[in-house]
Amino acid sequence: MGIVLGPNRYGKAETRVVRVSRAADGTHALTDLNVSVALSGDLVDTHLTGDNANVLPTDTQKNTVYAFAKQHGIASPEAFGLLLARHFTASQETITGARVEIEEYPWNRLGPHSFSREGSLVRTASVRISSSGPASGPASAPAPAPASAPASESASAPAEVFGGLTGLTLLNSTDSEFTGFIVDDYTTLAETSDRILATAVDARWRFSSLPADFNAVFGAARDAMIAAFAGTYSYSLQQTLFAMGKAVLEACPDLAEIRLRLPNKHHFAVDCTPFGLDAAPEVFHADDRPYGLIEGTVLREG
Repeated sequence: MGIVLGPNRYGKAETRVVRVSRAADGTHALTDLNVSVALSGDLVDTHLTGDNANVLPTDTQKNTVYAFAKQHGIASPEAFGLLLARHFTASQETITGARVEIEEYPWNRLGPHSFSREGSLVRTASVRISSSGPASGPASAPAPAPASAPASESASAPAEVFGGLTGLTLLNSTDSEFTGFIVDDYTTLAETSDRILATAVDARWRFSSLPADFNAVFGAARDAMIAAFAGTYSYSLQQTLFAMGKAVLEACPDLAEIRLRLPNKHHFAVDCTPFGLDAAPEVFHADDRPYGLIEGTVLREG
């Protein structure tokens, strides 16, 4: 039985690029990204013989990120990822697949040219392009657009685009309970009809059609998740997960599905009765590990 090379890719990971846009009135806009590129294609020779004739250097990929940020600007992480992925697959005959993963670190405006970092929230985007098209799309999609084409152009390489966020920390100090669960020989957890419910949301949503208003979708999805978390009386974090996902799809018709990852950030009431104080649960210990982890996908039927 022989030994062969399996699926492979290569690229430049975590290129940090900060773009400052200067308006005529002296107001600046700041975009802060972390860009990772991975390419695939006719790369067998470089693995088996060391022949690099088909390899676009990772340093070139890094330079392309900087040049495109300068030349095209950054309308959104998704649009910037599409520009890069289409460029790499259209400009290099040996490169037939591109995956671009982007993290955006939001900054809040303090003045015309002053900003503060927006907590732990990170916006995410992922773009995948291959010669056979995305797994969920047709193989007979239009030919790739030239590198100079705008991100919103509909005649483009078949692409699968994901948006999302990480680190959206939410907490309800009441309106949450957990009862009626399985009890076996190893169960020590007591039922509770009133608890703190806290999580740090990781969300990833898939666009069903392009072009799309990526920034508007991000804002609507984030706001829908926050509103659903705050407005849902929770009998379990699983129930809250579905309510949040459903709210996002109702608010964002351009999305096909959303995947949510919700760690249960446990808060345990501290017993203050040994100190001669009453037993009302007003002081809590925030425990970082171990933690419950609830994951699920909410999608449209059909």
